[in-house]
Amino acid sequence: MPPGVNSGRKRSVLLLLISIGISLFYQYWVGPALKPEQVDSLNPVLAYMAESWLDGCDTYDETLRSKCSGNNGVYRVAGSAALFYTLAGIAAACKPSANREAWPAKFVLYLFLVAGTLFIPNEPLFSPILLNILRIGAVVFIVFQQLIILDMAYNINESCVEKANKAELDEGPGAGKKWLGVLLGSCAFLCIGSLVAIGVMFHYFKGCTSNTSFIAITLVLGVVLTVVQMMGEEASLFTSSCIFAYSTYLCYTSVSKNPNSQCNPQLGEESAGNIVLGIAVALIGILWAGFSATAHRAVREESDDVGGEEVGREEAVGGIVVNETDGDNHETIDLVAPNEDNQQKTFSSSWKLNLILASICCWYAMSLTSWGSIASSGNVANPQAGDVSMWMIIASQWLMNVLYFWSLVASKIFPDRDFS
Repeated sequence: MPPGVNSGRKRSVLLLLISIGISLFYQYWVGPALKPEQVDSLNPVLAYMAESWLDGCDTYDETLRSKCSGNNGVYRVAGSAALFYTLAGIAAACKPSANREAWPAKFVLYLFLVAGTLFIPNEPLFSPILLNILRIGAVVFIVFQQLIILDMAYNINESCVEKANKAELDEGPGAGKKWLGVLLGSCAFLCIGSLVAIGVMFHYFKGCTSNTSFIAITLVLGVVLTVVQMMGEEASLFTSSCIFAYSTYLCYTSVSKNPNSQCNPQLGEESAGNIVLGIAVALIGILWAGFSATAHRAVREESDDVGGEEVGREEAVGGIVVNETDGDNHETIDLVAPNEDNQQKTFSSSWKLNLILASICCWYAMSLTSWGSIASSGNVANPQAGDVSMWMIIASQWLMNVLYFWSLVASKIFPDRDFS
């Protein structure tokens, strides 16, 4: 039996979740367990692997070395996953059905990629070359995550409104208020939570002009975009609230990377909250790519192997009609042969989804490694990494908000153009 229409993206999601699990294992167990003084006691193969893993970390003290080696483990796993999805995207672009085929072999290939990286020294392939590639990919994900959040927000908003209308028809006037109440309550939670978080950031991350400016700009953008959204014909407070909350999170991520200890009380602290939030943002993208029925719309395709089984079967037919006679009843049966062009169209955007998953790999790698910075207890081994990361994150937040603003006003500025 051939694999189903949805099989490719679900297996892609499973592999990405496995890669996150391996990354955490490497970062918090394998990496810290590697000690330079123990390398000589290992057999030649294991000694070479340990030296490759610890390459570039031997100049730090024990605490910073442990963090450095943990980061190196994440780069290996996430980099292998990003390469895998890039290759899978190229394969899907050449052969649209490739995304749902040969998955046992693909899992084995990925594990071989991860194993092969253990024999490659960190410098210069993983640091700085791969590190900078992962940073750029994470910025791409930050911008694209806006589209994911908007798609999910619009779906939730429409679902609540439809349920409210249905309740009004089935149960009588006033029955739909509970669903509208859920929607308004969610908006209030997101908006108030964002404002409270901004107030907390003003209090704890003060002392630097850059931090104060980032937080103030985030507040202004959140208020302006919410007002502009509500002035549109299809106003949706829920969508603008989601974007405001996401912008606030990015602002916090940016100021927490500031290498100046005078305005960053979290400098060098291992914050479980930061890691959980980063993984949660990645999971939003993973669940959307793996299970959203509207993902194919967001990548501007008519259909994809992200659609339901019904969509796949409907679009995979067409072509020659053959009439057959069934016994004495002379009933006519139409046999419709699959059309190869339609089959190709059905899976035509799977390459885009693979590239989205590759960008998610970049994001979770940066979330786990604090964007490549090595710091502990207020001490920073590479302050330039924190400075670059801070500006990359806040710049991507500004770009995301500009694109969202343009999506709100473009149809008003150019009413004769179709922006659907």
